[in-house]
Amino acid sequence: MRAKITYFVTAAVLVVYFVLAGSRGVMLIRQGTALTVVFGAAVLILPVIGVWFLWKNTRFVTRANRLAAELDAEGGLPVDELVRTPGGRIDKDSADAVFDRRRAETEDSPDDWRCWFRLAVAYHDARDTPRARRAMQRAIALHDGKPVSG
Repeated sequence: MRAKITYFVTAAVLVVYFVLAGSRGVMLIRQGTALTVVFGAAVLILPVIGVWFLWKNTRFVTRANRLAAELDAEGGLPVDELVRTPGGRIDKDSADAVFDRRRAETEDSPDDWRCWFRLAVAYHDARDTPRARRAMQRAIALHDGKPVSG
């Protein structure tokens, strides 16, 4: 629940920033000189990119959470079996062992979104965020019946 609150607060702050930046861009464009119009257009690009990124990220998180809820209802969420240091960090050897099992599971069932979901969690635990995200995107695509490439 804390993560959701943090996400929504951060998203709200970003939306306020986008509105402020966008209004400054419009103000510059209204000045009407060639220089201010160019700068105004450049300033407007930032909120557009930001809104697009926020929308894509929110959509991804919502869809991943939907899969997590479905997997939880089936009793298939991965169990936290990782060894941790006294400070709470995940032990690398422990994460590698779980990752190896999850990768083998996914290789045995490459069309099962559940395996890809669990692999994404293993990548995340191993602190490989780009691969975790790609594995989760594949899980979402398989779940939704969309074609998956490579």
